[in-house]
Amino acid sequence: MVKRPLAIVITVLAAALTAATPAHAAISCDTSTSGGSTFYDGPSASYKYDARFSNSASIPNLGTHTPQGAGTWYNWDGSGKNLILIGAYRDGADSQIYGIDPSTGSTVGVVAIAESHVGGITVSKGWAFVSGQGSSIRKYRLTELRDALKAAGTPYLAQVGTARDVAGSSFMGSYGDSLFSGTFNADGRGTMYEYKIADDGTLTTVAGAWEIPTKTQGLTVTANHFIYSTSYGRGNRSNIYVVKRGQKDLDAAALSCFRAPSMTEGITELNGTAYLVYESGSYLYASDPATLNVIPRMHKATISSLTSLVP
Repeated sequence: MVKRPLAIVITVLAAALTAATPAHAAISCDTSTSGGSTFYDGPSASYKYDARFSNSASIPNLGTHTPQGAGTWYNWDGSGKNLILIGAYRDGADSQIYGIDPSTGSTVGVVAIAESHVGGITVSKGWAFVSGQGSSIRKYRLTELRDALKAAGTPYLAQVGTARDVAGSSFMGSYGDSLFSGTFNADGRGTMYEYKIADDGTLTTVAGAWEIPTKTQGLTVTANHFIYSTSYGRGNRSNIYVVKRGQKDLDAAALSCFRAPSMTEGITELNGTAYLVYESGSYLYASDPATLNVIPRMHKATISSLTSLVP
């Protein structure tokens, strides 16, 4: 037996492991454009985007805060009306939650919460779950959030209990009693976990991570699909991924991808319509000539126009 120096052995083993690990297949995203005018600022992202999305409600407080996560609250005040909830941050200051009625475009209330990047917000089983500091999820009672949204000014709302540390909380979405939350990764694919929601808001991890697209910023979940918003950089276009649920390996999953304007963030579904949030209209980016698309409103599209891409 030939004895080799340890450094050589380690190098050989590392090379063998690298060779045994298959590289991810590149995912192709549709970038074809019609070349015509758009309903938003800046150049067209793709024909598929322009054909599906249109303008929706304006986002408030863009002069002070930067919008991030988006969630849906059905029958929020007991009168059958629904809200889109948007989380927004400002470094060194309280974050905010906006309640927007998409049927009228009006902001019904603004609530202050403890500072965090608020990359995700979702509602389920009497609770609002919001991304906290680091990789954590905070919870807020919907009864208390409702009262705060109805109050004058910008009341402060405290979280219930301590934040739940999770594998990643850069974004989140929910479906039924399941919450999905994951990690933003600018350099490669990220991971997402499912958590079962108890009546008291406790989250129990479901084993097995989902592989998610690079640069995921937002997620909405339907019965059969994950719809991801991905972006990074004010001068770069975003992508929308529609992925058929069932395969945790992204390469094995049926999916479709197309370009979107720069700086997409949270995405949520309300009564068959997807609402997409942009951070590009914020005071941090709107006056920067490097920002490709300055978008101060939500955009909307029918869910069926998205999921039909991956039947």
